[in-house]
This record gives sequence, C-alpha cells and structure tokens, in this order.
Amino acid sequence: MQPPTSDYSIYDWCAQFVEVRVDEDYGTVRVSRMVGAFDSGRVYNPTLTESQWKGGMVMGVGEALLESLNVDRRFARIVNNNFAEYMVPVNSDIPDIQVISVGEPDPHASALGGKSVGEIGVVGVAPAIANAVFHATGKRVRNLPITMEKLL
Repeated sequence: MQPPTSDYSIYDWCAQFVEVRVDEDYGTVRVSRMVGAFDSGRVYNPTLTESQWKGGMVMGVGEALLESLNVDRRFARIVNNNFAEYMVPVNSDIPDIQVISVGEPDPHASALGGKSVGEIGVVGVAPAIANAVFHATGKRVRNLPITMEKLL
C-alpha cells in the first residue's frame, strides 16, 4: 500500500437532496424529506459516521432557514450577541434523514482507506434547500437564511 501523496485528489464528497413544503399564505418553509449520499472512503464506525452526517444535515437546515447574524454596517459589529435571538433547529424542524454511504476504501487517502467524515454533511444542505424552494415557489433566494420576507 502506498503512503498518501499530493499526486492524488483525496477529498470526500456528497450529494444531498431535499424536499420542502412551502405555505403559500405565510411563506413558511418546512423541510419534509432529506437524503444524503456520502463518500468518505472506508467507514470505520458506521453508527458514528451516520450520526455525524445526520448532525451535519441538521446544521445545514439551521443555516438555510433559521440562523442569522445581524451586522451593524456602520461599525461592522454583530448586534445579536446572545442565544436568545439566535434560532437553531429543534426536533420538530427536522424530518427523518436518510444517509447512504457510497464510498470505497481509498488507499491513497490513508493506510486503511478512510477519508474525513467531519462536517461534510453540512455543505450541500443549504443549496439543496434553496433549490427546492426555487422549484416550489419560482423565487430564487441567494442569501441566507431563507425567510418568509424573501418569499412574499
């Protein structure tokens, strides 16, 4: 087995799919289904890995629909300085999440063929939600979070 070198691209990847329901009267967005397919090479601990991917997808829902930093542009300061007004997703915001491991051991990534698991679950969720909202409403939202004001 060869040691890892810079001659190879050893990144992990994912493809994520989201279905949303948009209330036409109020412009509220609810995620109704999420599926993610991940390649992280050889998975050493499947339960832990799936939990990491699902947790990342939950973080992505928060990023897309709830979390917002309010910046005072005069002084470049963040003005929401506590968690009382910083929204994060709770159990009722999250549907059943399906994750699929499609990876094969990669001998160029590590001695055992594994790649990183990390926060790969986060990266594709917000764009997937934004695209699902576009397909449901016809409105392209290009800055996060996706709020009812941006849809009405």
